[in-house]
Amino acid sequence: MTVPLGGVSLADHAAVYAALERAGFTDLWSSEVAGADAFTPLTLAATWQPRMRLGTAVVPVYTRGPGLLAMSAAALAEVAPNRFALGIGASSPVVVGDWNAVPYDEPFRRTRDVLRFLRAALAGETVDGAFDTFAVRRFAMERPPAAPPPVMLAALRPGMLRLAGAEADGVILNWLAAGDVPRALAEVGERRAGFDVVARIFVCPTEDAAHARALGRRLITSYLTVPAYAAFHRWLGRGDALAPMWKAWADGDRRGALAAVPDEVVDALVLHGSPEQVREQVRRYADAGVDVPVLALLPTPELSAAGPEALAALIARLGPSGQEH
Repeated sequence: MTVPLGGVSLADHAAVYAALERAGFTDLWSSEVAGADAFTPLTLAATWQPRMRLGTAVVPVYTRGPGLLAMSAAALAEVAPNRFALGIGASSPVVVGDWNAVPYDEPFRRTRDVLRFLRAALAGETVDGAFDTFAVRRFAMERPPAAPPPVMLAALRPGMLRLAGAEADGVILNWLAAGDVPRALAEVGERRAGFDVVARIFVCPTEDAAHARALGRRLITSYLTVPAYAAFHRWLGRGDALAPMWKAWADGDRRGALAAVPDEVVDALVLHGSPEQVREQVRRYADAGVDVPVLALLPTPELSAAGPEALAALIARLGPSGQEH
């Protein structure tokens, strides 16, 4: 599950994490956009749930210096040895440039360079020298983790997917349908032992299809108008289906862009239905080659009018052990 969940304070997530563990969820993965940072929710989880696996999906490679990113990862790896995975990615011009005042230059090379730096630094090596996009002078961690965490790479298109397959410990996929997974993994290439495929999957577990599709359209127009995601979906073959949305968005017609997103695109990218139906749809990702399907829970009409008990009941029905409840 993607954490933290909306509408629940970080201080109250102990009960959320416990409900997820009871429901059979094995992993807690954080993201980092404009809400909580990626590390704090996982640090809380590391102490509250000593068996669950933790991961970032993802930490941008621009918004922290290379040394600070390595230190943050090492600290969490020390708190949760052998059960933390560091996921990094290029993020977007809005997050990096507009919100964090960092130039969004050469995202492929920057991501590759940070990946290589982290692999060396987290292994306890002294890193001294110039990469293509930055230089580091004699950086050595005072507390290198006894068990360096795997470093995973968020990837959309062929270049980054191939980099993940060649140099990372896993790949993190996002905003794709189950049927798109084989194409992405074909670019990753032959998977080494221990290489994990993670996919974030947006789920809106409600039988109110109109609500789910309206929410899905808002998300799609927010994300898939970002150049990297637009190029990704052209590569996946959705260029014709999404062209009217892109045109309306470029013309400044936000309502027109929303209306132009076809139902079939929403239904492929934002899973909805009863919790049991959603769980079956998630299973298709696993069947297609995803090792760790990570749900991103979207608000539903039922949850907005209910309390913590309803959230716990929904988690129980969504989880791998849901058939038993």
